[in-house]
Amino acid sequence: MGEAGEVPEERTGPVAEELPAYAERVLDVADAIPPGRVMSYGDIAEWLGEGGPRQVGRVMALYGGAAPWWRVVRADGTLLPGAEPRALAHYREEGTPLRQAGPASEGHVPRIDMRRARWDGVPVPGADAGAEAGADGGGGAGTHT
Repeated sequence: MGEAGEVPEERTGPVAEELPAYAERVLDVADAIPPGRVMSYGDIAEWLGEGGPRQVGRVMALYGGAAPWWRVVRADGTLLPGAEPRALAHYREEGTPLRQAGPASEGHVPRIDMRRARWDGVPVPGADAGAEAGADGGGGAGTHT
């Protein structure tokens, strides 16, 4: 068997085709998250009713570069190691609620205030309709093929 997340060579047919379809669904949810809001990896898996946080994380690592990856986060609000400066720039630009790190925190990097920033998947009134049209390709969303 190959590395974690790889489809072994002997797997073909429907099993090999499931990952791209699942990846498309994960990316559609990521595209629908409004600016200034976030969902955890587990939130997305729960919203979809399939997979888990690790599967969502794998999809984001492999295919999430064109999606708003900074809106898909760890459940505790800590920033993705190695991507902190880029993510922080996005959070500040979008007004994502942050919690300042205490002086005991290594590097003093803020966290996302998950209580205030977490999105439950319900469309925000007055938000761009393109964000909720992710599954049908409207507004530039859902174009991850």
